[in-house]
Order: sequence, then structure tokens, then C-alpha cells
Amino acid sequence: MITISTNHGDIVIELFEETAPISCENFRQYVNDGFFDGTIFHRVIPNFMIQGGGFMPDMSQKETRDPIKNEADNGKNNARGTLAMARTQVVDSATAQFFINLRDNNFLDHGGRDFGYAVFGKVTEGMDIVDAIAVVPTNNNAGHSDVPVDPIIIESATAA
Repeated sequence: MITISTNHGDIVIELFEETAPISCENFRQYVNDGFFDGTIFHRVIPNFMIQGGGFMPDMSQKETRDPIKNEADNGKNNARGTLAMARTQVVDSATAQFFINLRDNNFLDHGGRDFGYAVFGKVTEGMDIVDAIAVVPTNNNAGHSDVPVDPIIIESATAA
């Protein structure tokens, strides 16, 4: 279990180690390194997802480790409350950024429109916190859209 403590409350995550071992090991390493501490949820889109894990409150991007293999073909769906690895248009480009699905986003699944986004965990406690974050006011900031006006800070991420 991973606990993501934010300035809005705690979100507890169960990792899908058996179906997404590469993504889980990658995420756990970032947690153990303290990488997420002080980062923000920088992209918040109601009725879609909240994304974090790569930017500081001043919108500077943190340097990450090398990208990992995309495990979107693991049979897991981008259902409400699941976590998936964020990536660019390049299939195997995920590093530290992740998102939490606010609804069933089947179009993000493997084979939906492209290779898909690897689901590697789910929220087991704190979905009310995720839902509260999902409705905060957003605007454009440093060339990015859907950025919360008041930063949603990941104060710490810890593994149990």
C-alpha cells in the first residue's frame, strides 16, 4: 500500500504488482526516493482524471529516471479510481507522472485508440479526496492548461 498525503487529505493506493510489475516497481522506487514529496497535481479535469507526479508548485518539471515499458496490455481497465502511468505519444515513454481516473475511461485502455495507458493500481481509501481535488478551480499556468489555481501539493508519498 502507498499513502499519498496531500494538502487536501490522504489517498491510499493498492498496487497491481502481479499484472503491472514494471510500473509498480517504477512507482515504488519514486516513492522510496521521496521524488513525489512537494510535487503537485498539475492537471485536473473534472469527470476525466487528475494527474501529478512531475511538477513543482512553480511549474518547473522534475528530472526523472529513464522511461519504462508500457504495460497497458495487462488486462486492467482505466476504470474509476484506478491509477495509470501518464506518457507522451511515444508508447514506452512513462516516467514518474501518473493519473487517477475519475470515471471509467475505456478509450484509454489497450487497443482502444492506440497502445493505451498502463493501469497499475487503485485507490482503496480517499476517493472522496480525489473527487474534491477534481472540482477545484483551474486555469492556464506556464503554458499548461487545467492547472489548479491553488496548488494541490503531494506533501509525501510513503510505502507501507
